[in-house]
Amino acid sequence: MTRFLALLLLLHVPLFSLADDRAKLVGNWKLVSWDIEIQATGERRAGMGGKTSGWLIFTPEGRMMALITAEGRKPAKTTEERAALYSTMLSNTGMYRIEGDKFITKVDLSWNEAWNGTEQARFYKLDGDRLDVVSAWAKSPTIPGEPMTRGILTWERVR
Repeated sequence: MTRFLALLLLLHVPLFSLADDRAKLVGNWKLVSWDIEIQATGERRAGMGGKTSGWLIFTPEGRMMALITAEGRKPAKTTEERAALYSTMLSNTGMYRIEGDKFITKVDLSWNEAWNGTEQARFYKLDGDRLDVVSAWAKSPTIPGEPMTRGILTWERVR
């Protein structure tokens, strides 16, 4: 009986850990920095030219929402200006789950229609009120030639 209880406890420890990480993610996170790494060259550049603002929100119910915009955006009056606004923002939302060192969002709404209905995995590391997030390698929808890139973002909890 003791072995059975010990085994049962060992099987549930990962679940407690995942629930703990999920509880630690819940809240509002403000973007501190965002770099883009190009896989072919290893080059790192600041996302959207380096001047960005963003929010990442995790709810207790399991929804993630993210919005990042470049600084200096102005209201659009022309088709070209509207296109420029589109290319200076990223946003998506959906239900998320934790799997080890990843949170995976089942995207139900996104700035990039190709993401709707997909699962977007992000690797994360929590350190107090700091959250480091790295995306999986993927073709960049915002860099000409669509090279394989990944985002490297740092967020700070806002209380």
